[in-house]
Amino acid sequence: MHGASREALAAARERLDALTDSTSVDAGSLADELAAVTALLHREVSLRRVLTDPAQSGEAKAELAQRLLGTQVSGQTLDLVAGLVRSRWSQSRDLVDALEELANTADLTAAQKRSRLDNVEDELFRFGRIVSSSTELRAALTSRSASTAAKGELLRELLGGRAERTTERLVTRLVTAPRGRSLESGLESLSKLAADRRDRMVAVVTSAVPLSDTQKQRLGAALAKVYGRPMHLNLDVDPEVLGGIRVQVGDEVINGSIADRLEDAGRRLAS
Repeated sequence: MHGASREALAAARERLDALTDSTSVDAGSLADELAAVTALLHREVSLRRVLTDPAQSGEAKAELAQRLLGTQVSGQTLDLVAGLVRSRWSQSRDLVDALEELANTADLTAAQKRSRLDNVEDELFRFGRIVSSSTELRAALTSRSASTAAKGELLRELLGGRAERTTERLVTRLVTAPRGRSLESGLESLSKLAADRRDRMVAVVTSAVPLSDTQKQRLGAALAKVYGRPMHLNLDVDPEVLGGIRVQVGDEVINGSIADRLEDAGRRLAS
């Protein structure tokens, strides 16, 4: 997002955080209602355009949202939606993207309150790895001919009772309502959102063998010192690394593996 949309989303995040800080607010129910509004505005393009029309006053758009949703969602959800439509958006799609992020953040907040956020982060990462390694599973989850109900049932078989409820909810929403995104990019966005929930950056660490607890602690501390923020490690094992580790933080890659050093030496000899 850019310009006005970025400012509007930042303000909405603050309102959501203030709301979910209250112990009386059910963050899971809030997530369900925000997800329902997301689906409505994704489906009803003309309504979305009206609610983001810069020619209309913010109050007029808020009143319209309240008339449409007032009997269908809680007061907390209505307040959040009203705040969103009062804001200015660079393009109408940004409003739907913001609503979806708030829904996912509310679910992650519910997991955080139960001290289960670490589990959710790890499960999202592992599920992404499973999808990327299985073309058959990816095809089943992204097939346009498969019904939403069939995809939901497949995810229940895969995740039900094996993963955190929040993980299952997030992945199911992504798979059944992708809104034009690839499954991989959607899972990556969810992982980043989970890390942001704890104000942490994510480092994808690939090693030839599993790291010991001491190695993980030392690596996490070293990366936190370099980047100036707490670091969550998503660990992957790849025998082809041969030794050492490969670390990716965002778009930055830190290569420390034997395989990388051999390849680099080969390039220098060839030149």
